[in-house]
Amino acid sequence: MRDFDDNEFPLAYLITFCRYGTWLHGDERLSMSRKQNIFGTPRIEPRPRLQQAEARQLKHSPVILNARQRHIVEDAIRDVCLHRTYLLRAVHVRTNHVHTIVSAMVKPEPILNGFKSYSTRALRRAGLLNEDTQPWARHGSTIYLWKERDVATAMAYVLLEQGGELPRFD
Repeated sequence: MRDFDDNEFPLAYLITFCRYGTWLHGDERLSMSRKQNIFGTPRIEPRPRLQQAEARQLKHSPVILNARQRHIVEDAIRDVCLHRTYLLRAVHVRTNHVHTIVSAMVKPEPILNGFKSYSTRALRRAGLLNEDTQPWARHGSTIYLWKERDVATAMAYVLLEQGGELPRFD
């Protein structure tokens, strides 16, 4: 990881965030420890008992996006970027997570928070999410992309390597 001052920003960020309850610690896909979330730190290996313990602590069932909800989330992300003048380079909304690539002259956390809050409000306005359901997992992943080749690699990952295209709601 590279240090940078407040006036230096990467070319873009790869921002990923998950739906509530869909990627728990101990899952076979691996996860990061909240306490040791430092670049290069080993991920938490699959541990079924840990995953089961995490599942028992959920306040409600995991949240999975249907086609209409995915469309609304994508539109909300586009609205954030338009309103805040961020350059949205790519977005891919899946049933259980969202990938974006964004260029902006701010740190990534406000971008991530904006994506989540705009999406939550839009889903609630559409009557597709009730008030007591938390739709998003805590925080998310914010990867700094400093070089053009890193941006290109991330774009290919987001746009081409997420599996088959999911149907859109029209």
